[in-house]
Amino acid sequence: MFPTLKIRDLNVKLPIIQGGMGIGVSMSKLAAAVANEGGIGIISGAQPGYKEDNFRVDNAAANVQGLMKEIRKAKELAPNGIIGVNFLAASKNYTELVMTAVKEKADLIISGAGLPKSLPDLVKGSTTKIAPIVSSGKAAATIAKIWDRKYDFLPDAVIVEGPLAGGHLGFSPEVLKQETLPKLKDIVVEVIDALKPYEEKYGRKVAVIAAGGVYSGEDMAEMLELGASGVQMSTRFVATEECDAHENFKQAYVDAAEEDIEIIVSPVGLPGRAIRNRFTELAKEGAHKVTRCYNCLKGCNPATTPYCITDALVASVEGDVENGLVFVGQNASKIKEISTVHGVIESIKEEYEAYMQSKKG
Repeated sequence: MFPTLKIRDLNVKLPIIQGGMGIGVSMSKLAAAVANEGGIGIISGAQPGYKEDNFRVDNAAANVQGLMKEIRKAKELAPNGIIGVNFLAASKNYTELVMTAVKEKADLIISGAGLPKSLPDLVKGSTTKIAPIVSSGKAAATIAKIWDRKYDFLPDAVIVEGPLAGGHLGFSPEVLKQETLPKLKDIVVEVIDALKPYEEKYGRKVAVIAAGGVYSGEDMAEMLELGASGVQMSTRFVATEECDAHENFKQAYVDAAEEDIEIIVSPVGLPGRAIRNRFTELAKEGAHKVTRCYNCLKGCNPATTPYCITDALVASVEGDVENGLVFVGQNASKIKEISTVHGVIESIKEEYEAYMQSKKG
C-alpha cells in the first residue's frame, strides 16, 4: 500500500511535497495540480509579485499582492488540497510575506536560505504548519534548540536538503567541488537522530522530509525505509503541462544533459545549481551589469553583486533560457519529455511499487 504523510494534524494522502521553485516556476497552477493528486503543492515565495504592474517601482507591495493572488487561486483550484509556500529567510520583506501567507491560511510554510529563527513567532495563533530547511544534523539541532528555548516550539516538519538539489544549496562551494559529495541518506539519519531529544520532550514526532536528488519512486522508498516521513521533489515536476514556467524553461530541462549542469555562485554568496548557458558563461567573466536594484535580499550589494538574480530568474521563467538563470536539480538530465502532474505521480507510484516488490523477491 502506498504510504501517507502526517504533519501534526495535516493528513496527506501521498508522502510527496512538491518543492518551491522560484522565481515563478511553482505558483498556483502547479501547486494546485500536485495538491489535487494528494500531495502538498508549494507556491514559491521568491518575488511572487513579478507579474504585478508595480513590481519594479514598489517591490515589497507587489510581492504581497502577488502572493495573496497565488494562494487564493491555488485554493480555488484545489479546494480540498494542501497548499504551502516556500520563503527565503534571506528576503528583506520575509516577515511581511510570511504574515501574508498565514493570513491567507496557507497550510504549510517551508523556509530556507538561512535559519528562520523567528518563524514560530510569525505563525503564532494560526493553524499554519512550519518546516525549516536544513542540510545537516547540526543545523537541525540548532534550529530546534533556538525554537525550543525562545518559543517553546518544535518544528512541525524538517526538510532535509542534500547536495544534489537545484537552486540555492546549503553547502559550501568547497564541499560541492569534492569528488564524493555528502549522501542524502546519511544526512537524513543524522537529522532524525538530532531531533529525537526534542521529540521526546514534546511527546510528538517531527516529520522529516528528504529532499535534493529524490527523483524516483525507488528513491522515495529508500528514504522512507531510513525513517523519513516523506520526500520533497522539485525537478521532476518542472517538465509538466501544469508547471507555471514558460514552455522554453520546461524544454531546457528536457534538453539538459548531465554535463550541462553546473554549480554557480549567487549574489547572496550561496552556491546554486543551474544549466550552463550564455548567462552563466558571461557571469563567470563578470560581464553582467546591475542597472537597478529591487532591494529584495539581505546581503546583496548592487555595487558588488555579479548580477541581479531577480532579473536573471524572471528572464528564464518568461522564456529567455539563454540570457536568464535556469536553476535545476542534478537529476534533470533524466527528464526526457514534458508530461502531466498526474503522469508524474503515477510513474512515481509505479516505481515505488516495483521497488517494494523487488524487495520481496
